[in-house]
Amino acid sequence: MQATLIGFSAIIMWSLLALLTASSGNVPPFQLAAMCFSIGTVIGLVALAFRPSGLRALRQPLPVWLLGVGGLFGYHFLYFTALRNAPAVEAGLIAYLWPLLIVVGSAMLPGERLGWQHIAGAFAGLVGTILIVSRNGLSFDDRFAFGYGAALLCAFTWSGYSLLSRRFGAVPTDVVTGFCAMTAVLSLVCHLFLEQTVWPAGAGQRLAVAGLGLLPVGAAFYAWDYGVKRGNIQVLGAASYAAPLLSTLILIAAGAGRLDWRIAAACLLITGGAALAAKDLLFVRAPQKRTEQ
Repeated sequence: MQATLIGFSAIIMWSLLALLTASSGNVPPFQLAAMCFSIGTVIGLVALAFRPSGLRALRQPLPVWLLGVGGLFGYHFLYFTALRNAPAVEAGLIAYLWPLLIVVGSAMLPGERLGWQHIAGAFAGLVGTILIVSRNGLSFDDRFAFGYGAALLCAFTWSGYSLLSRRFGAVPTDVVTGFCAMTAVLSLVCHLFLEQTVWPAGAGQRLAVAGLGLLPVGAAFYAWDYGVKRGNIQVLGAASYAAPLLSTLILIAAGAGRLDWRIAAACLLITGGAALAAKDLLFVRAPQKRTEQ
């Protein structure tokens, strides 16, 4: 239960992504990723300074590094590619199929049991997310097939990373420090080749970038790694649909949106779906005592 809650804290941090990104100004995406993952690396290095193992935790086999860097950098590379080649709403919705893919894919993990409530909860969350993002309508156009394909690969990349991380459960979460560092370097390379540098203007934008690096593009990845390795991965998958809902509610609270029936319905669907998926955790039956005749 504790590990699942730690994993859920990553979902809460990701809900701040939209507001902080909007507040960071016009920093190009790969440059922003390089800056934020650099901050995320510092978080890990500070933690490693207090570990007995220190940097030895980063000595992992090549498959671990391929999975971690491929997951973090691959997801962001494909997501940015999708947004460059397709409308943001449709691309974002396709990319956000990853929670459902995690729930369904967990059936292939050893020792995991996929119940009807996990699938139903994930679908309820997906419907709630569709209600949120389709307020101004959805229009899938063949002209943006490349962008849609990148978004779909994005969904499979993050779900695959999350599921395979569980198979490497013995690998300490400290190794995410190295994943963040490599993602920062690769993002910097993409920025130098694809973008023009734009620095944050003013203290507000710099604080937003710092907030991104500390929480949704920093500590969240450490919390997620710990959660998917040691917690209930089906519950985390279904509960991940809370991120777009919380993100929308935060934007409304900040004055960047308004509350309507779609948001209220999405709130019921996503919250109810997450509760349904987590019913075995929330309502644990106490073992019945045998009565002697």
